[in-house]
Amino acid sequence: MKAIQFSRDLRVALTGAALTCAATVALADIKNYEFKLVEPTVKTGRDRTFAVKLIDKATGKAVPDAVIFATRLDMAPDAMQEMVTEVTPLPGSEPGTYRFKADFSMAGRWQLSLGAKVQGETGTVDNKLVIQADK
Repeated sequence: MKAIQFSRDLRVALTGAALTCAATVALADIKNYEFKLVEPTVKTGRDRTFAVKLIDKATGKAVPDAVIFATRLDMAPDAMQEMVTEVTPLPGSEPGTYRFKADFSMAGRWQLSLGAKVQGETGTVDNKLVIQADK
């Protein structure tokens, strides 16, 4: 009889502990993540490299191992959306830094549009960043 009561009490205690822990876990929101340019300017020309960091705004830390599935680089800020160039991913130099290569054929403002998935999060990080290309 005592073993049955002990077993029942143990189950209640473990269930209570599990519910308490689950209630205190703070889940991050996909809106807590954003891309930032490492350098806001590049020189015009072929095969120019640039880098972005994915930042967790709550902690200020870089987020490694995101899956970037959408990239677009165009001159939309200067009203030339049709001026598009190919973006090629490169290996990152440090965790949370994502490098790319592209041709910046004209001086001006280029808009980099990124879409990424963060490990363990639902939703998509979507950012548009402006890179200034100078001669």
